[in-house]
Amino acid sequence: MFSRLKSDVQCILERDPAARTAWEVLTCYPGVHAVLLHRLAHACWTHNFKWLGRFISHLARFFTGIEIHPGAKIGERVFFDHAMGVVVGETAEIGDDCTIYQGVTLGGTSLYKGAKRHPTLGRGVVVGAGAQVLGGFTVGDGAKVGSNAVVTKPVPAGATAVGNPARIIQAELDVKREEVASKMGFSAYGVTQNDDPLSQAMRGLIDNAATQEHQISMLWQALEKLSSQRNESTVVPDDAAVQEHFQADKLNQLVGK
Repeated sequence: MFSRLKSDVQCILERDPAARTAWEVLTCYPGVHAVLLHRLAHACWTHNFKWLGRFISHLARFFTGIEIHPGAKIGERVFFDHAMGVVVGETAEIGDDCTIYQGVTLGGTSLYKGAKRHPTLGRGVVVGAGAQVLGGFTVGDGAKVGSNAVVTKPVPAGATAVGNPARIIQAELDVKREEVASKMGFSAYGVTQNDDPLSQAMRGLIDNAATQEHQISMLWQALEKLSSQRNESTVVPDDAAVQEHFQADKLNQLVGK
């Protein structure tokens, strides 16, 4: 029991730069208290002391602001960072080394009793603040769920889910974020570096439109030059866009926002 508690405290010292000492973590971090009380509540639940397990979880919510159903399964070195308003459902499973921030819901979309209604988080998953992970699917090992994302389908291992509804960014497209995270030592909040796929698609369309306007402008200029060389009246219409006016930079800035 003490070795498990030691590993819980140590993982927080490694992931939270605000944590200074083990004593501070043990006495002032509600995430630690919530995990400790959940282990007691879960033990009661699995030994068929259902009411006692629910009552302990109710007290834990009152003191920590974190609601974890006693039936949920939580692995080793799980860190609830800040975590006010976190809700973990009955059939949820949280793997080792996961990090969950404030306002997260691991909820269910099914009303059938006894069914797997809540998500399963693999090892090393990070769920950003305000994210909602809803359903009985799996979030793969090392995956990231961005802040305020609403996830209703499986997330592959190593991928990142962002947006509402969540869109999946595969690991090979997320190299820049991982480079930044490696410098910090830990990738917090499921942060992405402007790699939202919808934004990327919009930027691609903007760049394509800018390229087309440039090519059309060059064609009109070439026709105008040929007409002047042959001493012929210009064949370029008055409303032809000889000069480029497409403001790709401003549009990209808007997409970035």
